[in-house]
Amino acid sequence: MSTVSYYTAEGLKKLKEELNYLRDVERPKSSQAIADARDKGDLSENAEYDAAKEAQGLLELKISKLEETLSNARLIDETQLDTSKVLVLSTVKLKNQQNGMVLSYTLVAESEADLKAGKISVTSPIGKGLLGKEVGDVAEITVPNGTLKFDILEISRN
Repeated sequence: MSTVSYYTAEGLKKLKEELNYLRDVERPKSSQAIADARDKGDLSENAEYDAAKEAQGLLELKISKLEETLSNARLIDETQLDTSKVLVLSTVKLKNQQNGMVLSYTLVAESEADLKAGKISVTSPIGKGLLGKEVGDVAEITVPNGTLKFDILEISRN
């Protein structure tokens, strides 16, 4: 069963670039490693050949998964997104009720999440807890060490 994933133009471009790199650079390298190992003699006792074949299998699996992901990827039309509620690609300004810290996160697809850049996955506990909220709402989010309460201060688009 395949699931549809939504991506920004930037995220979709990165996926395509990674797939092209694996196909155009890594696949030929893998084939060459197998050919080099095959040239070294008896294949029944050739650990280098076995390792190269296994590496090739893992590479092909990775390529296959990326192809499937891309086939189910949909580009998000950012101009059609509603800013009254927290959705994918919303940038949300929050205030932690417990310590008063003000944070800002952009909700993105799981593959685009990067906490250092302030991008959190919509499938993360915080992302799930924020989806559908409006300015003025309080988001109660259950995390491993308890429940956090955030005031939704602002919702915007990039």
